[in-house]
Amino acid sequence: MGTIITRKRSDGKPSYLCQIARKNGGKTVREARTFHDHKAAKAWIRHREAELDNPHTFKAATQKAYTLGDAISRYIAEYGGEIGKTKAACLRTIQRHPIAFMACTDIGSTDIVAFARTISSVTGLANPGPSTLGNYLAHLGAVFAVAKKGWGYPLDPEAMTDAQYVLRKQQAISKSNKRYRRPTINELDLLLDHFEERQQRAPNSAPMVDIIIFALFSARRQEEITRIDWADFEPSTAKHPARVLVRDMKNPGAKKANDIWCELPVEAEAIIKRQPRNGDCIFPCGVDGISAAFTRACKLLGIDDLHFHDLRHEGVSRLFEAGWQIPHVALVSGHRSWASLQRYSHIRQRDDKYAGWRWRP
Repeated sequence: MGTIITRKRSDGKPSYLCQIARKNGGKTVREARTFHDHKAAKAWIRHREAELDNPHTFKAATQKAYTLGDAISRYIAEYGGEIGKTKAACLRTIQRHPIAFMACTDIGSTDIVAFARTISSVTGLANPGPSTLGNYLAHLGAVFAVAKKGWGYPLDPEAMTDAQYVLRKQQAISKSNKRYRRPTINELDLLLDHFEERQQRAPNSAPMVDIIIFALFSARRQEEITRIDWADFEPSTAKHPARVLVRDMKNPGAKKANDIWCELPVEAEAIIKRQPRNGDCIFPCGVDGISAAFTRACKLLGIDDLHFHDLRHEGVSRLFEAGWQIPHVALVSGHRSWASLQRYSHIRQRDDKYAGWRWRP
């Protein structure tokens, strides 16, 4: 029979510490719980001891109580090379939330819904939108999908499914909205003037002028730009345009070994050719440094809601506006289907707005 120890709380009222111990097959289960009501304490002891008399319940109690944080750590360890930097960062953020310290067996749909409502406490975002919450739930859902089947961690995938259903009904989560933000010529002039002046003051800083222009005319993502080596560049010939080997190109269906040769417009080739050969990499810069510099410059110059990735959107849209056909655009962008390129084809004009632009190589 378990024991009950009476203690006095700070307000002078009693509390009751219940302690039980059960032995079976050389293993011991010890549990303790505190109640404010003596009858509830006695009832819990009777109920829990009866549960532990069941061999299956006793076995489960002697096994390690894995937390959601344990499951996330194992997921990152085993899939970290495939899931991408953004997803891994989101999962590590979730590990700072109280839900990560809960035992896997205790997490139900209501806990996941509560997590979605309080995620701002660890993200630093005052009011994350439905698409942001949806991304966090989708990343966490991937952990739920493999934890039980792959490792025996008792996470219930149906709890995640139920929570996502409720949150969608409440319009608390949604898929990401497609962005159509494109920089204006004036905004690009402001940015390039700013970075040209910075380059003069700090010659060893990242060549942001060339990186921005290259991103604009090559339609390459910033992480792809930083991975291009000189060995991956083939200059143009009389018969063939220039091209680069884009390693591990983003593709939902192929996380690894997705190396694609992409054609380079003449402007992008000119940018590469004027880079100094100081090592293997053409643009020896870090993704985080480029992103931070671009974001700071936009804030300083009063350019609202412009992301570095919008340069890729602008680059692809520009090709359509210049009269390029879908197959030719795909050779530059690396898209594999018309469905992926369709969002870029909203034509605003039927000419090249960069004709005569002073920054055009």
